Amino acid sequence: MPEDTYPLEEIVARIEESVRRDTGIDAKRRDELLGLLARLKGELQRLERTRRDAAHSIAGLAGVAAHEARRTDKPEGLLTHAVEGLAMSAEGLEASHPDLVRTVNDLCTILANMGI
Repeated sequence: MPEDTYPLEEIVARIEESVRRDTGIDAKRRDELLGLLARLKGELQRLERTRRDAAHSIAGLAGVAAHEARRTDKPEGLLTHAVEGLAMSAEGLEASHPDLVRTVNDLCTILANMGI
């Protein structure tokens, strides 16, 4: 079933659950990620009222980027592409949704750093 047929809350909840279950993430980083995902969920709910497709794209790409960041076998460049895609999905929303863009950028930074 395509991501955009699921409620946003369910998409983000699946990402949160995978972060909670991942024993390879230290507690501080996990808490940081879960806090950002909670912020992201609220921001996406606001965006969905006017830009449903954009909200679902951001949620889906956040899931892909989180998955790639948590992988133990990281194919070269794949995390970078996933994080760049997530960042690009929020481009153009700075004026109307600055908190969403800030949250996406913060999430991108943490996920990219997990790939180091």
